[in-house]
Amino acid sequence: MKEYLTVFEQTQTEYVEKRSRFIATLRHCETEADANAFLEEMRSKYWDARHNCFAYSVNRGKLCRFSDDGEPHGTAGKPMLDVIVGSGVTDIAVVVTRYFGGVLLGTGGLVRAYSKSVQDVLQSAEVVKMVPSAVLSVCCDYTDHGKLVNLITACGGNITDTQFTQNVTVEFCIRAEDVDGFQKKLTETFSARLKFEVISEKLMPFKEI
Repeated sequence: MKEYLTVFEQTQTEYVEKRSRFIATLRHCETEADANAFLEEMRSKYWDARHNCFAYSVNRGKLCRFSDDGEPHGTAGKPMLDVIVGSGVTDIAVVVTRYFGGVLLGTGGLVRAYSKSVQDVLQSAEVVKMVPSAVLSVCCDYTDHGKLVNLITACGGNITDTQFTQNVTVEFCIRAEDVDGFQKKLTETFSARLKFEVISEKLMPFKEI
């Protein structure tokens, strides 16, 4: 498993240049089918726009596509994709919808406008890092619960579920590289009374600061 950057929340920004409106919409897409479905949705929503240009990087960056959608060749889709690739963010698609304002921008102006639209929407999005992680479970007494939660948080873990029964069972995800350190601190903090169980190992999102 290799870490990578992506986004999960759909984000939209708008940019105006010489009365032309550029509406950039970004969405998490993992496959080409996801990206194509998103594109069709945007084309349907903005059916009256002159252009719905797009670029996407899916399958963790292994598949990239773009389209100028009627703009002069090389002025929209490719500059959009260049920004996406340069950002290092994958499994996303961006559609930039243009409502023509009556003033020609020229090829250089179009490249700058479409590039800026993608830059703006990426800057507005919450980027997360998908990191090799372990989902762990710890069972403890009620009296140990607060201290355990503090320890998990201090070690960079994210609690995903807590079950309150006869005891308390806390399930959380933590970076794979931090598991050994957590085990050592768990043993020290609770004098070896508590142990964890590995539920699964997978890529999990952590906010990219």
